[in-house]
Amino acid sequence: MKRKHVSQICHRWRRQAAVAAASVGLTVLNTSAADAQMRPGPALEIAVGWVGFADNTVVSEVLVGGAGRFYVSPRLALGPEVAYIDGDRHSHLMVTGNLTFDFLNVIAGLPPKVDPFVVVGGGWFRTRESFATEPFSSNEGTFTAGGGARVHMSRRMYVAGEARIGWETHLRVNGAVGFRLGP
Repeated sequence: MKRKHVSQICHRWRRQAAVAAASVGLTVLNTSAADAQMRPGPALEIAVGWVGFADNTVVSEVLVGGAGRFYVSPRLALGPEVAYIDGDRHSHLMVTGNLTFDFLNVIAGLPPKVDPFVVVGGGWFRTRESFATEPFSSNEGTFTAGGGARVHMSRRMYVAGEARIGWETHLRVNGAVGFRLGP
């Protein structure tokens, strides 16, 4: 008797879970169709900046990179970023996937003049160093988190400034020029 009762409860729970999953799926599809008309188009950025690594003192290095953003909602974007960091007798390559949240909504292709944002990312960090005996390289996971603001020069072009912290322990401050590709 108890086994039959447990089976009925499990069956009822599976049916309720399936109904809930279908409801969430339909809501997402319906929201996605409405959001698609309000989402900004993709964006590409080129960045140059300073990176300070924590060591016995702060080790200053130059960062050059690029990123792409693809909006999944009017304020939320996902996209890749590649950054090359050049140091004295060593270099770093950082490849991350970023999630960006814009505080102001870009509606109908008309961005606000100033658009503050936060960004978090995670991925891969490669270090190459030159020693007298032989070169050395290492790979590890990385993350960055921070924020900044974009100043729109036109509907499709903007300049941005941002600051982030991350692992390999560093502080990053950079400027960027960005281009929106779609509406």
